[in-house]
Amino acid sequence: MKTQHSGRSSFSGKLGFVLSAAGASVGLGNIWRFPYLAAKYGGGIFLLIYILLAVTFGYTMIMAETALGRMTRKSPVGAFAASGKGRWRAFGGWINAVIPILIVPYYSVIGGWVIKYLVGYITGHGSELAQDGYFSSFIANGASVEIVFLLFTLLTLGIIFAGVRNGVERVSRMMMPVLVVLSVIIAAYSVTRPGALEGVKYFLVPNPANFSWMTVVTAMGQMFYSLSIAMGILVTFGSYMKKDVSIEGSTEIFDTLIAMMAGLMIIPAVFSFSGGDPDTLQAGPALMFITIPKVFESMELGSLVGVLFFVLVLFAAVTSSIALTESAVSTFEDELGWSRKKAAAVIGIIMVLLGSLSALGYGPLSGVTVIGMQFLDFFDFLTNSVMMPIAAIATCLLVTSVIGVEKIEEEVTQNGQPFRRKKVFNFMIRTLCPVFAAIILVSSVANALGWISM
Repeated sequence: MKTQHSGRSSFSGKLGFVLSAAGASVGLGNIWRFPYLAAKYGGGIFLLIYILLAVTFGYTMIMAETALGRMTRKSPVGAFAASGKGRWRAFGGWINAVIPILIVPYYSVIGGWVIKYLVGYITGHGSELAQDGYFSSFIANGASVEIVFLLFTLLTLGIIFAGVRNGVERVSRMMMPVLVVLSVIIAAYSVTRPGALEGVKYFLVPNPANFSWMTVVTAMGQMFYSLSIAMGILVTFGSYMKKDVSIEGSTEIFDTLIAMMAGLMIIPAVFSFSGGDPDTLQAGPALMFITIPKVFESMELGSLVGVLFFVLVLFAAVTSSIALTESAVSTFEDELGWSRKKAAAVIGIIMVLLGSLSALGYGPLSGVTVIGMQFLDFFDFLTNSVMMPIAAIATCLLVTSVIGVEKIEEEVTQNGQPFRRKKVFNFMIRTLCPVFAAIILVSSVANALGWISM
């Protein structure tokens, strides 16, 4: 198996890799998606199931993908092909590679929404953001959404053009510590609001009465977003990783802590605002853009908290968007032999074209749907509910049936590096990981077809 790729970019060391990988994971999936799912699917029982999955399923997939990237020094397509030719290997590599190309355009649209709200709080229009109907009228305004989407896209591409060390790593080194500090400050403020302790209890204390099968399925699906599993990102970042850096210094614990901080920022504040009203907790995706501005409006120092919160969300969105884009650029560099600038430029064009469909999907293109979904919702369903579980299954099969678990173990333990949870990895990669991924795939498709309700 080819293990070297001359002239390949790399992270400067362990800190660069860890912060960049953490930045990839700590994105809108944690700050936006995790809290609303936790609120909707049982609070503490959802959190408990998520943590158990993160330290088993999540850990295993992080180790497998990162080791595969470092072993082959390739992005996903090349990493799968390095063990030999075959249709399913090519399919497994390309599905991992295509996922970030499809995610980053609509992700950048949501990043644009964050910019809009941040500018609103900075300019003193927080009360306007909290008004009924503001968000709906904003996303229906095609020109306004397109402008902020393009701003976010340009910000992402500017960082990518700067390279792995000067762009991706440098931005992650700067943004991640700020993100952590802001999350602690906002969470501390949130949990001290009147009535907020009931929200803390709901979020942290498991209540079996809130358990349902969909709690498990939703927690499994959230893990893909939160840990950047099956997106090609970890394979790509692993290929930039030096051999003397421990792979097991992984990000699932840090990522889970940030997700918990996000929950503590949002859920207690919503309880304080609504008194734990079930309808408010069931707000879903609207929680951050409709409910939270109302919560901030009811707070003392609400405008300041709004600025800090949306700066945090923007940083999280940027670190993940550059990871998604980097994975796509790396694939074009490796497989097509393009220069970094050419690859980034082509990805930029794809981002603008596909992202514009999502940006305009609730406005001028609202009458155009795909299987009954707006463009943004369709791309989210296609990537998260269909392609990512398939990509995870392909990775498990590659590791267990082609490369061999022993080869992954050799890669992890190079230079005497530890593999502390080897038994967990061996058991999960051979048995439960592909089963869990298949459950997510079947459940999500069945829900989309109306056979079950999630």
